[in-house]
Amino acid sequence: MRNCPRILVIDDDKRICEFIELYLRKEMFEIGICHDGAQALEVFRKNPPSLVILDIMLPNQDGYQVCHEIRKISNIPIIMLTAKGENFDKVLGLELGADDYMVKPFDPKELIARVKAVLRRFQPQSSNIRQIAYPDLYVNLNEHQVVVRNQSIELKPKEMELLYFLVSHANKVFTRDQLLEQVWGYEFLGDSRTVDVHINRLRQKLQNKSNAWELKTIWGVGYKFEVK
Repeated sequence: MRNCPRILVIDDDKRICEFIELYLRKEMFEIGICHDGAQALEVFRKNPPSLVILDIMLPNQDGYQVCHEIRKISNIPIIMLTAKGENFDKVLGLELGADDYMVKPFDPKELIARVKAVLRRFQPQSSNIRQIAYPDLYVNLNEHQVVVRNQSIELKPKEMELLYFLVSHANKVFTRDQLLEQVWGYEFLGDSRTVDVHINRLRQKLQNKSNAWELKTIWGVGYKFEVK
């Protein structure tokens, strides 16, 4: 029986892998390492880890492809790494299902903090049923189910958590930093664009579904689930 979370590090730079492994082992994590996208997917399927640290620039299959394939079969947390800092890279990674994003070079202490924060968020659901209903909307977090006007809506894990948090606090405004802390589990470490991306994705999936509620932007402040 495994006592420590296992982290799968996927990066073609062996020095980066050794660097990450050194710091993670000090924190008592078990480590697996892959330098190739296709190999990483094979390893993942045979022995799923507790969390994946995933570089974008990989041989055979890049990080975006690997993230996409993992999300087809698992909601295991993924932290993406890249030397690129363009907003397009961040948005694409988040839309594909990554839970967090770091740009190289990075502070190892920050990486450790993010790993621990993401793992804290990824806990088995409790036996208590967490569900809530409004006109035209039913959300069940335990069963990962959203129904709008008798139609099931497919959401990614973090989209589901964000929606459930907002509908559980109807008509209350939250800043991006508050949502990062409550849904992603850390404060001031994440890029606020993470929240924007997920709100936009939710809107695309829920827009024009009901006149009874909406995901509303409060300009200069944040977001709220408004019940009319």
